[in-house]
Amino acid sequence: MPRGSPKPPARSVTEHNASVAAVGDHPQSSENQRRRGRMVKRLDVEFQSEGETVRGWLYVGDENRRSPAVVLAGGWCYVREIVMPVYAQAFASAGINALVFDYRNLGVSDGDDRQHLDPWAQIRDYQNALSFLERHELVDPDRLGVWGISYSGGHALILAATDPRVRAIVSQIPVVDGYENMRRVHGTMEYRALWDLILKDRTLRYEKPGERLYLPHATENSAEEISSWPFPETVRTFMAIKENEAPLYQNSSTVESVDLLLNYDVGPFVKRIYNTPTLMIVAEGDDLTLWDLEIDAFNRIPTNRKKLEVLPHTSHMTLYSDKSKVEKAAEMATEWFVETLQP
Repeated sequence: MPRGSPKPPARSVTEHNASVAAVGDHPQSSENQRRRGRMVKRLDVEFQSEGETVRGWLYVGDENRRSPAVVLAGGWCYVREIVMPVYAQAFASAGINALVFDYRNLGVSDGDDRQHLDPWAQIRDYQNALSFLERHELVDPDRLGVWGISYSGGHALILAATDPRVRAIVSQIPVVDGYENMRRVHGTMEYRALWDLILKDRTLRYEKPGERLYLPHATENSAEEISSWPFPETVRTFMAIKENEAPLYQNSSTVESVDLLLNYDVGPFVKRIYNTPTLMIVAEGDDLTLWDLEIDAFNRIPTNRKKLEVLPHTSHMTLYSDKSKVEKAAEMATEWFVETLQP
């Protein structure tokens, strides 16, 4: 859609039913016990974000009344099929609507700058998703939440600080300081090579507008090939997910995406989370997004309406590859949203 053209109302295109396991029922809620194992309706929806169409799935918590709603979006290069449906189905089974979407430039959403990851544009996509939900007939606009994982786990913290419509968040294994994260995970020599690539990309974009460089999300051998996240378990996990669940996932981003990541820091924002209920879920010993940085960020959140869960014997990537770990995290997140968003 051309920029500046009238924005059509978001619409539901197709309905699907999804069988939901009994994950995330709040132990004190007979209503959630009643919902256990029911079929969840999934609607194809779309909305506008700065003149471009964003597409997603709305998992319906209750077809008969306005209910709370949570927005979910992914991390680095994610598309909507990657792990998020497990959480969305768990939330919906507990009576909470869940909107999962692809950011602009990724997956089924529009955008000409494919595989470009601008964190602030992604945060605006979240905000426009909230605006879409505020107007939806099945959503209580006064009970909106945000869930994020990895890169979007940091976005969730920023939204808690900057958007008063957000009444509760779950931040899972978040990226909290892009500069520190990149320096530590790449090591001295690979970090030098990464910066050389960033500078080459800046030169190319200046000299030949419209052209840019790309690099892998992750690689098997980071000493031989520069990637954004230099972990072999990352590429193995995501390529397996691509084969089985998420065919639109691409193991690639613009180099400028990493340039932008280096200036990404939730520090100035977490100190502004005064009263938004915040659950942070951390993987014990996470050396990808760095659990020490995550716990430090949690400790700087001033609200006393916060909770830290450290999942033992869990790595960053097992929260994608290990079904039992994913379901445990989904249970924690569901209980948090039931506690903070349900009447």
